[in-house]
Amino acid sequence: MSDVRPLVIKVGGSTLGDADTTFHDIAALDRAGERPIVVHGGGAEASRWLDAMGIESRFIDGLRATDERALPVIVAVFAGLVNKRIVSALNAAGARAAGLSGADGRTLECEQRRPELGFVGSPVAAHPEAVLALRDAGFVPVVSPVGYVPGEDGDQLVNVNADEAAGWIASAVDARELVFLTDVEGVRGEDGAVIPELGSATVRDLRERGVIAGGMIPKTDACLLAADLGVPSHIIDGRVPGALLAREGRGTVFPPARP
Repeated sequence: MSDVRPLVIKVGGSTLGDADTTFHDIAALDRAGERPIVVHGGGAEASRWLDAMGIESRFIDGLRATDERALPVIVAVFAGLVNKRIVSALNAAGARAAGLSGADGRTLECEQRRPELGFVGSPVAAHPEAVLALRDAGFVPVVSPVGYVPGEDGDQLVNVNADEAAGWIASAVDARELVFLTDVEGVRGEDGAVIPELGSATVRDLRERGVIAGGMIPKTDACLLAADLGVPSHIIDGRVPGALLAREGRGTVFPPARP
C-alpha cells in the first residue's frame, strides 16, 4: 500500500493526439511511485456514436443533455470503448492500468437535480474504496464518468460531467493535486491572456461577464470544489508533449482554500 497522496489526472479526449505524450507521462509517474488516478471524458466520441445512430447531441451550460435514447450509448462509449482504449494505451506505455466506472463499487453517488438534462447526475458523494483498492494493488485506476442514483427499485445509471467526477474523486481520495489536461492553455481573461491563478471570487466575476462560459463552467466548478476541500487544481494544455511532467508555470492554478 502506497502512503503517497494520489495525483488525480483528468484526461479529455480532445487532448489526445499524435504529438502528445500523455500516456507515457502517466506511465512514467506510475514507475516513479506516484500511483496516479485517471478520470476521463470522451464527449467527442460519444457525439460521433450518437450522430451515427441519428440521436441529436444537445448541451445546456456545457453539460450534455441525456435522454432515454442517448443514455445507453453514453454508458457504452464512456464505460466501454473510451475507457478500454485508455486502459490499453496505458498498458502499452508500461503501466498496469485497470478500468472502472463511477457506478462500479458505487463510487460516484449522484442526484438528478436538473430535469431538463434528463439522465445526468450531479455528484453528492464519492466512495473511493474500489478506486483505492486498485491503486493500492499497484494498478493505475482509470475511471469513466458514469455514476448512479440510488433508488428503491435499484440504482439508475447516469451520465456525469467528467470534470465534476474528477473533482469529487480527487477530494474523496485526499489527492495532493488535481490536473486537468485540456485542449486550451488555461483559463483566459478578457484580454485573451491565460490567467495564472484563480480563486472563487474572480471566477464568479468572469462568469457574470461571460468570459468563462460553455465547457469551462463545469471545469472551473470542479477546480473550485477541489480547492474548497483543500486540493489544489491545475488546468494545462495536454496537447503539449511532456506537459504533465513539466506543468510548473503553465496554465491556470486554483490554490486550495484551506491547507
